[in-house]
Amino acid sequence: MIRARLVHRLAKAATLAALAAASSANAAGPSGDPARGRVFYESRCHACHSLDHSRIGPAHRGVFGRRAGAVPGYEYSAAVKRSSIVWNAQSLDRWLTNPEALIPGQKMGYTVPDARDRADIIAFLMSSDAR
Repeated sequence: MIRARLVHRLAKAATLAALAAASSANAAGPSGDPARGRVFYESRCHACHSLDHSRIGPAHRGVFGRRAGAVPGYEYSAAVKRSSIVWNAQSLDRWLTNPEALIPGQKMGYTVPDARDRADIIAFLMSSDAR
């Protein structure tokens, strides 16, 4: 009986430690390859976006820490303007996964379903090349 309680407590402690580690890793954001992210950005995102110039979509340089809907001169949807999202690794990951789920009524019609591709794009946007 005592041994069973000890095993249960140890298993519970190990589970809590694993959850804490996973939470900490998620808080730090996805780890991706910025070089691969640049290639992906240039091949898939560049038709609508640029680091320095708004096109069909807004410019991305300095996106981290910027409030959604804040690039001067870009015509955002009312939904994005009303949102209170500040771009970070987690919010960008959610956005790239499904923009409409994150901000219903937005106007981006493109998703990045692969988690590694999203992590790489985010790593590129976090890199000094895109700040």
